[in-house]
Amino acid sequence: MNAIWTFMKKNYKIIVLIVAISATLWSFVPKNQGDPEKDKMLLDLISFVIEKGHYDPIAMDDKFSRGVYKDYLDALDPSKRFFVESDIEEFKVYENQIDDLIKSKDLTFFELTYQRLQKRMQEAKVVYKALNDKPYDFTTDETINLDSDKNAFAKNYSELKTRWRLQMKLSVLATVLDKQKLEEDKKLKDPKYTPKTFTQLEKEARESTSKSLNDYFDFIEDLDRENWFEVFVNAVVTQYDPHTFYFAPEEKEKFDISISGKLEGIGARLQKKNDFTEISELISGGPAWRGKELEQGDVILKVAQGNGEPVEVVGMRLDDVVKKIKGPKGTEVKLTVKKVDGSIKIISIIRDIVEIEETYVKSSVVEKNGIKYGVIYLPKFYIDFENNDNRDAGKDVALEVEKLKKAGVQGIVMDLRDNGGGSLKTVVDITGLFIEEGPVVQIKSSGKKKEVLYDHDPKVQWDGPLVVLINNFSASASEIFAAAIQDYKRGVIIGSKQSYGKGTVQNVIDLNQFVRNSSYGDFGALKTTTQKFYRINGGSTQLEGVASDVAIPDRYSYIKIGERDVENAMPWDKIDEAPYEPLKSITNFDAVVANSQKRLAENNQFKLIDENAKWINDRKEDNVVSLNINKFKAEQASIEEITKKYKAITSYKNQLIFNSLPDEVELIKKDEVLGQKRQDWHETLSKDAYVEEALNVLGDIKVKKTIASKNNLNIKNRKDKLVKS
Repeated sequence: MNAIWTFMKKNYKIIVLIVAISATLWSFVPKNQGDPEKDKMLLDLISFVIEKGHYDPIAMDDKFSRGVYKDYLDALDPSKRFFVESDIEEFKVYENQIDDLIKSKDLTFFELTYQRLQKRMQEAKVVYKALNDKPYDFTTDETINLDSDKNAFAKNYSELKTRWRLQMKLSVLATVLDKQKLEEDKKLKDPKYTPKTFTQLEKEARESTSKSLNDYFDFIEDLDRENWFEVFVNAVVTQYDPHTFYFAPEEKEKFDISISGKLEGIGARLQKKNDFTEISELISGGPAWRGKELEQGDVILKVAQGNGEPVEVVGMRLDDVVKKIKGPKGTEVKLTVKKVDGSIKIISIIRDIVEIEETYVKSSVVEKNGIKYGVIYLPKFYIDFENNDNRDAGKDVALEVEKLKKAGVQGIVMDLRDNGGGSLKTVVDITGLFIEEGPVVQIKSSGKKKEVLYDHDPKVQWDGPLVVLINNFSASASEIFAAAIQDYKRGVIIGSKQSYGKGTVQNVIDLNQFVRNSSYGDFGALKTTTQKFYRINGGSTQLEGVASDVAIPDRYSYIKIGERDVENAMPWDKIDEAPYEPLKSITNFDAVVANSQKRLAENNQFKLIDENAKWINDRKEDNVVSLNINKFKAEQASIEEITKKYKAITSYKNQLIFNSLPDEVELIKKDEVLGQKRQDWHETLSKDAYVEEALNVLGDIKVKKTIASKNNLNIKNRKDKLVKS
């Protein structure tokens, strides 16, 4: 999730504070005594920086200690396939002591868990190799619970072996059935083909499972002590809030690349959910986005390089999964994924450079009921802090609005779905395109008076009908914009019931600036929460997000998604409102909302989406899987049968034709790749029921034209004053 990156050079108050206190740390830089000494120094640095720089540093006490303990063990052994009860009993002695150990720079708990994990992993290698030597019996009535949170740690070594056996049995069962289906397809294509026997396929499946586990343990053995200590450090810092995060030197380099906007791979962001790797975001314009098969919420089960054997990634560290998926442009990766509806699918993706161009704003023109409308899609609130002459979202959106006005549109949809945030400056600039001068967002730093960011330009670039389209993944700066438009009563917010709910600002702080003459090398960086932002009405977007004026059903309607589903999230609160007056430019606001709600209630597409969302919610706790082949087949067949009716959701067409603006049409003549990208986008829009309803809402809106006339009067008055002076 993109955050609002307030770079250090833009946040002078915090920088002055940090630099002023850094001299204190210089006085106790120890001599080089090996990695453990560097680790102690790192904990000291991070604790100090968080205490002085974090917006609301919580007390490092027993409650804090218990949080670190839980999160750290969850990270070390998320599937509970390594540690046994006796290990946990030994670890539990330190459950309330971690805070004291950190303060005294004592690494006893980390050393104990680190060494024990290495031992248990070596034992696990012996276990899985012995268990996979003979065929599995798929006629017995065994089951496995895939929700590790519902499973306790194994009582003893024997129970742990059973857990490994069941996990491997599931992998073999799923693989052998996939192989059977491929054999059936080959037979259909070629009647002379002789399918492999079940015995042959089962043996191949066991070999595939063994290879996946071998690869997994190869990755594990490549990790050094520093990697595991990074896991511990992040279990510590995320107690303050989920957006405070430590970047080791290597990870800091990856982070720098990621915020540059140029990525090489499939163009998807991943997140860890217990033992699984989940697609959290598809990057617009990337290979995964273009392929239209992968989607948010999909869980990656296996990864294969081209025609190579797929490697199981369940239980693998996120970084290791990323390494398997990343690769040079033009190479193929195949992902075996569990779709949100429970079905299993193999998706082939050709890796590519995810171009920066696709992180920029784009717009399209569409005609509905004889009226032209414009759709502006903004993937993030981008800016180049190093060079003011480079593109930024504020300038680019202003240009798109002008082009749409020239094209004769009568309403504009600002599409902020999946927009994870960006620059505060650009969100203020863009809001200013639709309102007269006035406050846009309020910011509060720890212990300081609030700061109000204003749009000082009286010009209103667009005073016509406006709809802001959001979803569950619209976060941070997107929420600032939507909230300001809503508070000013300037437009109608439609989409998911509420947005993501991230109301905090982070700074990325280079830890090396605090260490002088150190022989330890690079200490990395800390991203920490330094501020909270608030709506102009005083309310926070934290946790609650922005509630849509018109809530439209989506696949996640009944599932907790967003900041409210994250542990240690900062609380919602409220401050005094900023001085502002709602514009109330929509003269029939209540009627517009009522009409939209009536259409939604009668719309079969949204009825089906809502039904699908309820089914997904009902299935989310269904984590017990039968390992009996007949029951397993029946379960999968039942899921397939139910999901058939929901396939109509993806085949929907709104019968609308979207076109590029004239200047882009000229560019497309010279750029086939851009032409294909725009064609893909327009095709996506033509299947988008949400955009269709946004256009319906635009058609209902009636606005008073006093904004533009008043704006012209303000400009005239200013010119008169300049002449007189």
